[in-house]
Amino acid sequence: MDWILDFYNYRVVEQYLPEFLRGLGWTVWISLISLVISLTIGTITALMRRSANPLLWRPAAAYVQMIRSTPLLIQIYLIYFILPTLPLLDRRLDELESGIVALGLNAGAYMCEIIRAGIESVPQGQIEGAQSVGMTRFQTMRYVVLPQAFARVAPVLMGQTAVLIKDSSLVSFIGVFELFSAGLEVLNERLMPNEAFLTVAAFYLAIYSVMLWLTGRVQRRLGGTAT
Repeated sequence: MDWILDFYNYRVVEQYLPEFLRGLGWTVWISLISLVISLTIGTITALMRRSANPLLWRPAAAYVQMIRSTPLLIQIYLIYFILPTLPLLDRRLDELESGIVALGLNAGAYMCEIIRAGIESVPQGQIEGAQSVGMTRFQTMRYVVLPQAFARVAPVLMGQTAVLIKDSSLVSFIGVFELFSAGLEVLNERLMPNEAFLTVAAFYLAIYSVMLWLTGRVQRRLGGTAT
């Protein structure tokens, strides 16, 4: 039993368990807000990319290309350190706000491509059928195209959400407390990397297992709708 304590002292982990649970709660909260932002940005940008107007699709394409070609950590630093004072807030974003904005913008570019693929997978006949019964383009997109598009790419969106949750650990580099920060606290105070990072990895594995279970339920619930 002593060799187990030498490799992984679970008593120390038990002592720091409240901090790990607090970090887990912040990770879930940060990821949830970032997910809402990314889905909103992704949907709007996907519609812009499908527009024939170059004033719409070119900025959207540039945004996606810029985000996907630069590291997320650099984006976090740029938003936190370089973003000027915002007129509406009359202040700079704090660490938490900067982290959430960076995660939302980063994931939004990937959500955009996923949602755009879902929109393009909807048969043209259904769009023409909606317009033939008097629906406007906005109504067709809202009530016919987008629901089917999201249904078709729901498993992929869930997968990208899992990536977003793991990426949330990077906001610790600008001082935001979350799950990875709890591991760093154990490392700094006890100099126990196994207890710090194996525990963090176990919590992330638990989150991923929940996401995998939810993805399976979504796939089974949608059934033939997503095929």
